[in-house]
Amino acid sequence: MSEAKKEWFNEWFGSPFYHILYKNRDEKEAQYFLSNLLTYLEIPKAAKLLDVACGSGRHAIFLNKQGFEVDGIDISKRNIELAKKHENEELHFHVHDMRNPLKENYFDYAFNLFTSFGFFKSEAENQKCISAISDSLKSGGVFTLDFLNPYRVIHNLVKEEIKTIDGIEFHLTRHFDGESIIKKIKFQTEGKNYEFEERVKAIRRLSFLEYFRNANFMLLQTFGDYELNEYQPETSERMIFIVKKL
Repeated sequence: MSEAKKEWFNEWFGSPFYHILYKNRDEKEAQYFLSNLLTYLEIPKAAKLLDVACGSGRHAIFLNKQGFEVDGIDISKRNIELAKKHENEELHFHVHDMRNPLKENYFDYAFNLFTSFGFFKSEAENQKCISAISDSLKSGGVFTLDFLNPYRVIHNLVKEEIKTIDGIEFHLTRHFDGESIIKKIKFQTEGKNYEFEERVKAIRRLSFLEYFRNANFMLLQTFGDYELNEYQPETSERMIFIVKKL
């Protein structure tokens, strides 16, 4: 078995049940955030955009509809199969590991949105991702990374929850092990029992700033929510970094 297949996210994100559990994600919230970002960034129409860990493509599709050329990458073949249904001359999707650049010195803007980071075991792999994104960008390119605020999430964990979607009763439990926020997903369907796990490292702001420095990025701004209010460590819902490649 390859190393990629051993990693939890490759198994879970490639499962049809992942898409069932998260089918009701708030599209309006996502579009609201992206619209605010586009207003802030003032991206020229000729810019080339990269959506890193694009999932089934909802953000890349929205960005493309605003008139931009967009490439989306994701490690999950199933996600990319779904995303490719929306491809056009200015929108393309690729099965690709974010730890490696898709194209070097090619993109003007890159995005990693809605906590699509922190899945890897080591600091070195986290750094490799940020450096790969830097390598993908032209000099002066801008990268937006949207991550959960670990301080707030850890102190407000919903430890147990049941969600019934499409007739499947998902039993969710969450805990913090001192390093990662772990969600266990258990359910039964068609006579079979299933169990998956999500692990997101509770990466602190200072660690991100070090990743950025090491990848030749300069911090421009840190926002704390999708309205782009100033980041407050104890109370903000998100950590949204805007950085520029030097």
